[in-house]
Amino acid sequence: MKKICLFLSLCALSFYSAQAQDDSMKKLREEAAKKIQNKEIDSGKHWIRGATFGLTFNQGSLTNWAAGGDKLSLSLLGTLNLMANYKKGRHSWDNNLDLAYGYVNTTSLGSRKNDDRIDLTSKYGYEIGKNFYLSGLFNLRTQFDKGYLYPADTTPELISRFFSPAFIVLSPGIDFMPNKEFSLFVSPITARWVLMMDDSLSAKGAYGVDTGKHVKSEFGAYLSATWNKNITKNINYRSKLELFSNYKHNPGNVDVFWTNMITLKVNKLISANVSVDMIYDDDVRVFENSKTGVLGPRLQVKQTIGVGLTAKF
Repeated sequence: MKKICLFLSLCALSFYSAQAQDDSMKKLREEAAKKIQNKEIDSGKHWIRGATFGLTFNQGSLTNWAAGGDKLSLSLLGTLNLMANYKKGRHSWDNNLDLAYGYVNTTSLGSRKNDDRIDLTSKYGYEIGKNFYLSGLFNLRTQFDKGYLYPADTTPELISRFFSPAFIVLSPGIDFMPNKEFSLFVSPITARWVLMMDDSLSAKGAYGVDTGKHVKSEFGAYLSATWNKNITKNINYRSKLELFSNYKHNPGNVDVFWTNMITLKVNKLISANVSVDMIYDDDVRVFENSKTGVLGPRLQVKQTIGVGLTAKF
Protein backbone atom coordinates (compact mmCIF):
# COMPACT_ATOMS: atom_id res chain seq x y z
CA MET A 1 0.00 0.00 0.00
CA LYS A 2 2.84 2.38 0.88
CA LYS A 3 4.46 1.62 -2.49
CA ILE A 4 1.24 2.47 -4.33
CA CYS A 5 0.89 5.80 -2.46
CA LEU A 6 4.52 6.65 -3.17
CA PHE A 7 4.02 5.83 -6.88
CA LEU A 8 0.90 8.03 -7.11
CA SER A 9 2.71 10.90 -5.37
CA LEU A 10 5.58 10.70 -7.83
CA CYS A 11 3.15 10.70 -10.78
CA ALA A 12 1.31 13.75 -9.45
CA LEU A 13 4.59 15.57 -8.82
CA SER A 14 5.78 14.78 -12.36
CA PHE A 15 2.46 15.99 -13.84
CA TYR A 16 2.47 19.32 -11.99
CA SER A 17 6.15 19.82 -12.77
CA ALA A 18 5.57 19.19 -16.47
CA GLN A 19 2.56 21.54 -16.51
CA ALA A 20 4.54 24.28 -14.78
CA GLN A 21 7.34 23.80 -17.28
CA ASP A 22 4.86 24.05 -20.16
CA ASP A 23 3.39 27.25 -18.72
CA SER A 24 6.87 28.73 -18.33
CA MET A 25 7.80 27.81 -21.90
CA LYS A 26 4.53 29.25 -23.20
CA LYS A 27 5.18 32.50 -21.36
CA LEU A 28 8.70 32.69 -22.76
CA ARG A 29 7.42 32.08 -26.30
CA GLU A 30 4.80 34.83 -25.94
CA GLU A 31 7.38 37.30 -24.65
CA ALA A 32 9.74 36.41 -27.50
CA ALA A 33 6.94 36.84 -30.02
CA LYS A 34 6.10 40.28 -28.61
CA LYS A 35 9.74 41.34 -28.83
CA ILE A 36 9.92 40.20 -32.47
CA GLN A 37 6.66 41.99 -33.29
CA ASN A 38 7.80 45.22 -31.64
CA LYS A 39 11.11 44.99 -33.48
CA GLU A 40 9.25 44.61 -36.79
CA ILE A 41 7.08 47.64 -36.01
CA ASP A 42 10.09 49.74 -35.04
CA SER A 43 12.00 48.67 -38.15
CA GLY A 44 9.59 49.86 -40.84
CA LYS A 45 5.88 49.62 -40.11
CA HIS A 46 5.58 53.37 -39.56
CA TRP A 47 5.25 53.96 -43.30
CA ILE A 48 2.03 53.48 -45.25
CA ARG A 49 2.53 53.60 -49.01
CA GLY A 50 0.13 53.19 -51.90
CA ALA A 51 -0.64 54.03 -55.52
CA THR A 52 -3.79 54.16 -57.64
CA PHE A 53 -3.68 54.20 -61.43
CA GLY A 54 -6.72 54.87 -63.60
CA LEU A 55 -7.26 54.82 -67.35
CA THR A 56 -10.58 55.96 -68.82
CA PHE A 57 -11.53 55.71 -72.51
CA ASN A 58 -14.69 57.08 -74.12
CA GLN A 59 -15.81 56.77 -77.73
CA GLY A 60 -18.90 57.93 -79.58
CA SER A 61 -20.00 58.00 -83.23
CA LEU A 62 -23.01 59.23 -85.22
CA THR A 63 -24.19 58.16 -88.65
CA ASN A 64 -27.16 59.87 -90.33
CA TRP A 65 -28.21 61.20 -86.95
CA ALA A 66 -31.05 63.68 -87.50
CA ALA A 67 -30.52 65.52 -84.20
CA GLY A 68 -26.95 66.35 -85.26
CA GLY A 69 -23.68 66.13 -83.41
CA ASP A 70 -20.08 65.12 -83.97
CA LYS A 71 -19.57 62.12 -86.23
CA LEU A 72 -16.81 60.79 -84.03
CA SER A 73 -15.50 61.64 -80.57
CA LEU A 74 -12.68 59.98 -78.69
CA SER A 75 -11.28 60.78 -75.26
CA LEU A 76 -8.61 59.25 -73.07
CA LEU A 77 -7.82 60.16 -69.47
CA GLY A 78 -5.00 58.82 -67.31
CA THR A 79 -4.68 59.45 -63.57
CA LEU A 80 -2.07 58.45 -61.01
CA ASN A 81 -2.19 59.02 -57.26
CA LEU A 82 0.86 58.26 -55.11
CA MET A 83 0.92 58.47 -51.30
CA ALA A 84 3.54 57.84 -48.61
CA ASN A 85 2.57 58.60 -45.01
CA TYR A 86 4.74 58.26 -41.91
CA LYS A 87 3.56 58.07 -38.32
CA LYS A 88 5.64 57.45 -35.19
CA GLY A 89 4.82 58.74 -31.74
CA ARG A 90 3.95 62.42 -32.01
CA HIS A 91 5.49 62.78 -35.45
CA SER A 92 3.58 62.51 -38.74
CA TRP A 93 4.61 63.18 -42.32
CA ASP A 94 2.06 62.92 -45.15
CA ASN A 95 3.03 63.04 -48.83
CA ASN A 96 0.62 62.95 -51.76
CA LEU A 97 1.11 63.35 -55.52
CA ASP A 98 -1.85 63.67 -57.92
CA LEU A 99 -1.19 63.44 -61.67
CA ALA A 100 -3.76 63.59 -64.45
CA TYR A 101 -3.72 64.07 -68.21
CA GLY A 102 -6.62 63.77 -70.63
CA TYR A 103 -7.08 64.29 -74.34
CA VAL A 104 -10.20 64.55 -76.49
CA ASN A 105 -10.69 64.48 -80.27
CA THR A 106 -13.90 65.38 -82.11
CA THR A 107 -14.64 65.88 -85.78
CA SER A 108 -15.79 69.47 -85.31
CA LEU A 109 -13.33 70.77 -82.70
CA GLY A 110 -10.22 68.71 -83.46
CA SER A 111 -7.81 67.62 -80.72
CA ARG A 112 -7.28 69.32 -77.37
CA LYS A 113 -6.55 68.41 -73.78
CA ASN A 114 -9.44 68.18 -71.35
CA ASP A 115 -7.50 67.54 -68.14
CA ASP A 116 -3.98 68.36 -67.02
CA ARG A 117 -2.81 68.38 -63.42
CA ILE A 118 0.31 68.09 -61.24
CA ASP A 119 -0.45 68.50 -57.54
CA LEU A 120 2.19 67.68 -54.92
CA THR A 121 1.59 68.13 -51.17
CA SER A 122 3.98 67.36 -48.32
CA LYS A 123 2.95 68.04 -44.72
CA TYR A 124 4.89 67.43 -41.48
CA GLY A 125 3.18 67.59 -38.10
CA TYR A 126 4.10 67.32 -34.42
CA GLU A 127 1.25 66.45 -32.07
CA ILE A 128 0.69 69.16 -29.44
CA GLY A 129 -2.70 67.96 -28.19
CA LYS A 130 -5.36 65.40 -28.92
CA ASN A 131 -5.92 65.49 -32.73
CA PHE A 132 -4.00 68.79 -33.05
CA TYR A 133 -0.61 69.08 -34.77
CA LEU A 134 1.84 71.92 -35.17
CA SER A 135 2.55 71.53 -38.90
CA GLY A 136 4.41 72.80 -41.92
CA LEU A 137 2.95 72.39 -45.41
CA PHE A 138 4.45 72.55 -48.90
CA ASN A 139 2.28 72.47 -52.03
CA LEU A 140 3.14 72.69 -55.71
CA ARG A 141 0.46 72.87 -58.39
CA THR A 142 1.04 73.16 -62.15
CA GLN A 143 0.36 71.31 -65.43
CA PHE A 144 2.24 69.19 -67.99
CA ASP A 145 1.32 70.66 -71.36
CA LYS A 146 0.23 73.76 -73.24
CA GLY A 147 -3.33 74.96 -72.69
CA TYR A 148 -5.38 77.18 -74.98
CA LEU A 149 -8.51 79.28 -75.02
CA TYR A 150 -10.62 78.62 -78.11
CA PRO A 151 -12.50 81.83 -79.02
CA ALA A 152 -15.07 81.50 -81.80
CA ASP A 153 -13.67 82.06 -85.30
CA THR A 154 -10.24 83.10 -84.04
CA THR A 155 -6.86 81.49 -83.53
CA PRO A 156 -6.51 79.54 -80.25
CA GLU A 157 -4.78 81.60 -77.57
CA LEU A 158 -2.02 80.12 -75.40
CA ILE A 159 -2.86 80.58 -71.71
CA SER A 160 -0.74 77.98 -69.90
CA ARG A 161 2.09 75.48 -70.17
CA PHE A 162 4.50 73.61 -67.86
CA PHE A 163 5.35 75.89 -64.90
CA SER A 164 3.36 78.71 -66.50
CA PRO A 165 1.71 79.15 -64.19
CA ALA A 166 2.93 77.17 -61.18
CA PHE A 167 1.70 77.86 -57.68
CA ILE A 168 3.98 77.17 -54.71
CA VAL A 169 2.71 77.39 -51.13
CA LEU A 170 4.90 77.27 -48.01
CA SER A 171 2.88 77.46 -44.84
CA PRO A 172 3.30 76.86 -41.07
CA GLY A 173 0.06 76.30 -39.18
CA ILE A 174 -2.19 74.11 -37.05
CA ASP A 175 -3.56 70.84 -38.40
CA PHE A 176 -6.68 69.23 -36.95
CA MET A 177 -6.87 65.48 -37.71
CA PRO A 178 -9.61 63.73 -35.71
CA ASN A 179 -9.21 60.55 -37.78
CA LYS A 180 -7.46 59.12 -40.84
CA GLU A 181 -10.20 60.40 -43.16
CA PHE A 182 -10.23 64.15 -42.43
CA SER A 183 -7.67 66.93 -42.10
CA LEU A 184 -8.16 70.68 -41.60
CA PHE A 185 -5.02 72.80 -41.90
CA VAL A 186 -5.18 76.54 -41.06
CA SER A 187 -2.41 79.13 -41.28
CA PRO A 188 -2.60 82.93 -40.84
CA ILE A 189 0.95 83.39 -42.21
CA THR A 190 1.47 81.79 -45.60
CA ALA A 191 3.88 82.55 -48.42
CA ARG A 192 2.74 81.83 -51.98
CA TRP A 193 4.60 82.28 -55.24
CA VAL A 194 3.12 82.39 -58.73
CA LEU A 195 5.68 81.33 -61.35
CA MET A 196 5.35 82.30 -65.00
CA MET A 197 8.30 80.84 -66.89
CA ASP A 198 6.90 81.38 -70.42
CA ASP A 199 8.17 84.69 -71.84
CA SER A 200 5.08 85.39 -73.97
CA LEU A 201 2.71 84.90 -71.04
CA SER A 202 5.01 86.89 -68.77
CA ALA A 203 4.90 89.76 -71.26
CA LYS A 204 1.10 89.79 -71.00
CA GLY A 205 1.15 89.86 -67.20
CA ALA A 206 -0.86 86.64 -67.05
CA TYR A 207 -2.17 85.29 -63.73
CA GLY A 208 -1.39 88.53 -61.92
CA VAL A 209 2.37 88.43 -62.51
CA ASP A 210 3.79 91.88 -63.26
CA THR A 211 4.39 92.46 -66.97
CA GLY A 212 7.76 91.06 -67.99
CA LYS A 213 8.31 89.36 -64.62
CA HIS A 214 8.48 85.62 -63.99
CA VAL A 215 7.67 85.43 -60.27
CA LYS A 216 5.01 87.02 -58.11
CA SER A 217 5.25 86.69 -54.33
CA GLU A 218 2.17 86.83 -52.13
CA PHE A 219 1.61 86.76 -48.37
CA GLY A 220 -1.65 85.85 -46.71
CA ALA A 221 -3.88 83.35 -44.93
CA TYR A 222 -4.33 79.76 -46.11
CA LEU A 223 -6.77 76.94 -45.39
CA SER A 224 -6.64 73.39 -46.68
CA ALA A 225 -9.26 70.72 -45.96
CA THR A 226 -9.06 67.13 -47.22
CA TRP A 227 -11.58 64.32 -46.80
CA ASN A 228 -11.21 60.75 -48.03
CA LYS A 229 -14.25 58.67 -47.08
CA ASN A 230 -15.38 55.17 -47.99
CA ILE A 231 -19.14 55.76 -48.13
CA THR A 232 -19.78 52.07 -48.71
CA LYS A 233 -17.54 49.12 -49.46
CA ASN A 234 -17.44 50.00 -53.19
CA ILE A 235 -18.01 53.78 -53.15
CA ASN A 236 -15.29 56.29 -52.22
CA TYR A 237 -15.53 60.09 -51.98
CA ARG A 238 -12.39 62.24 -52.03
CA SER A 239 -12.36 66.02 -51.69
CA LYS A 240 -9.71 68.72 -51.33
CA LEU A 241 -10.48 72.39 -50.70
CA GLU A 242 -7.86 75.16 -50.68
CA LEU A 243 -8.53 78.81 -49.82
CA PHE A 244 -6.00 81.65 -49.98
CA SER A 245 -6.39 85.33 -49.12
CA ASN A 246 -3.64 87.70 -50.24
CA TYR A 247 -2.97 90.35 -47.59
CA LYS A 248 -1.11 92.51 -50.11
CA HIS A 249 -3.90 92.86 -52.67
CA ASN A 250 -7.68 92.62 -52.28
CA PRO A 251 -7.71 90.23 -49.29
CA GLY A 252 -11.49 89.93 -49.61
CA ASN A 253 -11.11 88.19 -52.99
CA VAL A 254 -10.34 84.69 -51.77
CA ASP A 255 -8.75 82.26 -54.24
CA VAL A 256 -10.55 78.91 -54.33
CA PHE A 257 -9.29 75.53 -55.54
CA TRP A 258 -11.71 72.64 -54.90
CA THR A 259 -11.54 69.12 -56.31
CA ASN A 260 -14.15 66.40 -55.76
CA MET A 261 -14.26 62.79 -56.97
CA ILE A 262 -16.67 59.93 -56.37
CA THR A 263 -15.41 56.48 -57.40
CA LEU A 264 -17.66 53.45 -57.78
CA LYS A 265 -15.74 50.18 -57.82
CA VAL A 266 -17.37 47.61 -60.11
CA ASN A 267 -14.74 44.90 -59.59
CA LYS A 268 -10.98 44.66 -59.01
CA LEU A 269 -10.11 46.31 -62.33
CA ILE A 270 -13.15 48.30 -63.48
CA SER A 271 -14.53 51.44 -61.83
CA ALA A 272 -16.71 54.42 -62.66
CA ASN A 273 -15.96 57.93 -61.45
CA VAL A 274 -17.48 61.37 -61.38
CA SER A 275 -15.29 64.41 -60.76
CA VAL A 276 -16.09 68.09 -60.31
CA ASP A 277 -13.33 70.72 -60.00
CA MET A 278 -13.89 74.40 -59.23
CA ILE A 279 -11.37 77.25 -59.36
CA TYR A 280 -11.76 80.94 -58.67
CA ASP A 281 -8.76 83.23 -58.96
CA ASP A 282 -9.28 86.99 -59.12
CA ASP A 283 -6.02 87.38 -61.06
CA VAL A 284 -7.21 85.18 -63.93
CA ARG A 285 -9.01 87.77 -66.08
CA VAL A 286 -9.12 86.02 -69.44
CA PHE A 287 -12.88 85.48 -69.60
CA GLU A 288 -14.92 87.98 -71.60
CA ASN A 289 -18.35 89.15 -70.47
CA SER A 290 -20.69 88.60 -73.44
CA LYS A 291 -22.75 91.69 -72.57
CA THR A 292 -20.03 94.24 -71.78
CA GLY A 293 -17.07 92.77 -73.65
CA VAL A 294 -14.89 93.37 -70.58
CA LEU A 295 -12.39 90.75 -69.46
CA GLY A 296 -12.61 89.55 -65.88
CA PRO A 297 -12.40 86.59 -63.50
CA ARG A 298 -14.97 83.80 -63.51
CA LEU A 299 -15.72 80.68 -61.52
CA GLN A 300 -14.05 77.87 -63.48
CA VAL A 301 -15.87 74.53 -63.38
CA LYS A 302 -14.72 71.22 -64.83
CA GLN A 303 -16.86 68.07 -64.68
CA THR A 304 -16.08 64.59 -66.02
CA ILE A 305 -17.80 61.20 -65.94
CA GLY A 306 -15.97 58.05 -66.99
CA VAL A 307 -15.71 54.28 -66.77
CA GLY A 308 -12.34 52.61 -67.07
CA LEU A 309 -9.58 50.52 -65.58
CA THR A 310 -8.31 51.07 -62.05
CA ALA A 311 -5.36 49.40 -60.37
CA LYS A 312 -4.16 49.79 -56.78
CA PHE A 313 -0.67 48.95 -55.55
